[in-house]
Amino acid sequence: MAVSRVDGRDKVTGQARYAAEHPAAHPADPLLYGVVVSGAVTKGRIASIDCAGALAVPGVVDVITHENRPRLRSFDLFYKDMTAPGGSPFRPLYDDRIHSSGQPVALVVAETFEAARYGASLVQIACEVEQHQTSLLRNMEHSHKPSRLKAGYTPPPEPKGFADEMWDKAVVRIEGEYYSGVEHHNPLEMFASTVVRGADGHLTIYDKTQSSQNSRWYVSHVFGLSKDKVTVRNPYVGGAFGSGLRPQYQLALAVMAALKLERSVRVVLTRQQMFSFGHRPETIQRVRLGARPDGALTSIIHEALAETSRNEDYVEVVVNWSGQLYACEHIRLGYKLVALDRFSPMDMRAPGAAHGVHALEVAMDELSYELKMDPLALRLKNYADIDPTDGLPYSTKELRACYEQGAQRFGWHQRPLEARAMREGHELIGWGMASGMWDAMQMFARASAVLHADGKLVVSSAATDIGTGTYTAMCIIAADAMGMPLERVRFQLGDSTLPVAPVEGGSSHVATVGSAVQGVCDKLKKTLFKLARKMPDSPFAKVGIEDADFVAGGLRLRAQPAHIVSLQAILASDGAERLEEKYMMLPNMLKQQKYLRATHSAVFVEVRVDEAFGTVRVTRVVSAIAAGRIINAKAARSQIVGGVVWGIGQALHEETRSDDRLGRFMNHNLGEYHVSVNADIHDIDVLFVEEDDRIVSRLGAKGVGEIGQVGVAAAVCNAIYHATGRRVRSTPMTPDKVMAP
Repeated sequence: MAVSRVDGRDKVTGQARYAAEHPAAHPADPLLYGVVVSGAVTKGRIASIDCAGALAVPGVVDVITHENRPRLRSFDLFYKDMTAPGGSPFRPLYDDRIHSSGQPVALVVAETFEAARYGASLVQIACEVEQHQTSLLRNMEHSHKPSRLKAGYTPPPEPKGFADEMWDKAVVRIEGEYYSGVEHHNPLEMFASTVVRGADGHLTIYDKTQSSQNSRWYVSHVFGLSKDKVTVRNPYVGGAFGSGLRPQYQLALAVMAALKLERSVRVVLTRQQMFSFGHRPETIQRVRLGARPDGALTSIIHEALAETSRNEDYVEVVVNWSGQLYACEHIRLGYKLVALDRFSPMDMRAPGAAHGVHALEVAMDELSYELKMDPLALRLKNYADIDPTDGLPYSTKELRACYEQGAQRFGWHQRPLEARAMREGHELIGWGMASGMWDAMQMFARASAVLHADGKLVVSSAATDIGTGTYTAMCIIAADAMGMPLERVRFQLGDSTLPVAPVEGGSSHVATVGSAVQGVCDKLKKTLFKLARKMPDSPFAKVGIEDADFVAGGLRLRAQPAHIVSLQAILASDGAERLEEKYMMLPNMLKQQKYLRATHSAVFVEVRVDEAFGTVRVTRVVSAIAAGRIINAKAARSQIVGGVVWGIGQALHEETRSDDRLGRFMNHNLGEYHVSVNADIHDIDVLFVEEDDRIVSRLGAKGVGEIGQVGVAAAVCNAIYHATGRRVRSTPMTPDKVMAP
């Protein structure tokens, strides 16, 4: 099914309101505006704050600092949410300590945004500076194993076999060191929180977040408010990609101001300030592969060092993929952290896999040249039918079909084996490919469904739509389950008072919330069937539900397909104006843990490289995806295209450069932080192979958000080598690296 967004009209006509666009509820309580004052040093302590200049600005109401913030119940609860890593997270305006560059040190609150912004420029902060360390490469000797973990993280498995000995003995072997620079989230919607204070003190908060209930939990616990005094809403989110999994500091500051001043308050971060919290962590990896002359892997060794903050052990699954993608009897994986004076990294589309699979897939390409073997043939030679690490079967795995169908669509059979074999004019042409893998996750969720007397169905869950198409997918699932036209179904999300849903992340929302939606619709159908059997002269009186179908907004006997009883008539027969059911979806963990559950992809890329300038154009991409049953082909294709675009950005453009003398990210704006633009993107062809996974979800669906990016940068890297004969082992692969001898 290919369906346009049900929320599309609201978005393109401006009817959709985002976090910074909601007005105060009462004209008598006009919004106050808060502007964050960012610290100018990387590490140290605040010696003094002079707010006199700011307070003298007409319209400025207050300047909130660590010295006069409202008293809170417990700062220890800050960020102890669904997605927080272990440790002591950064707590805004907690004390006089400076932990990282750009840290918020004050909030200027005024009657107008302009007054607040001008006042913020007048706040004088004097600091005592301490020596900082922000370079991963200069501090690798200070690495440590993660001591405190976060939800969803799986440590590397114990070594299997004798990987080091087998690598030493390997007939063919390669080793490489792969570096990935820092990347920052740049969703179009700025991070913002609008706190609307009711007359009774109730706070209605519109927040840029990937979970309204996560933000509500955080606010109520940290500020000591009962949960019925706080409602968080996020009906529309203008992109997030992981940056909204955790509450960001503008939420805490806006609530502080609302409580202290007993007014409604809005705080919006600037684009530059969005570079002051979280990022994809800088990572360096070492991969060693050993093989027999026929290409069979005899040893896989993959070790990674990644940055974290001084406060938290932020962790990602970086190396585990190397123990899952290819069959091998001898595997050793290692993962350590280096604590730096930076804000904690955070999840960014395909966290861990975007780096870890990249290093593995570039190393596999290097091995193919050592073997003088086609890169696709090498992967097929080492195809894993079971999990190589623990022997579990896959719930479903159609990666082989991805290889075959993707290669055919791309024309891979015409690829010459040698590098520098194709040229057109002043450009060298290269073809590269890579595998992709991502977890297929399912979490816990609830949903409710209400059938109204007019035949309209309203389904609800506190899910989130960050632009991925959640509204539409859930409407499709509900309409299909109930046999109703899509236009009769409405899905409600983005409100913390709705039935519980997990954070929108990890490509798990359809498998999780979608299964809850289908579950509540099945429950509603059973209730409707019981009512239908009680109708006067009911044709359903002596049959079971298995003998009937819900179609065209009604119920019919399979033996009498021409006669349909409308759902309105069934509801009216009971004298009810509405019929409601609720459902709790719990994953069958006992069943799921018996399988390795994952999505897979095969990415084929063509690049053209200007030999004189080192500029790279990605002119053609074929991405073949195995992600279970696809609910909405139109939205799913869009997700994969977006992932491919981001993969091209990872490969060629995106990096936040740090001046370690200052401990500061220097290109903290969209003028200097390079992202892919229209001119960088050419032909992207997406195909979905047939797959239906009833282990991961009752829908047969997995997820498509992350898998679209995984493997793309590696395929670009491999294509650059095929074009030029030059191997680039760090991202982004800028012209200076491509031209290097």
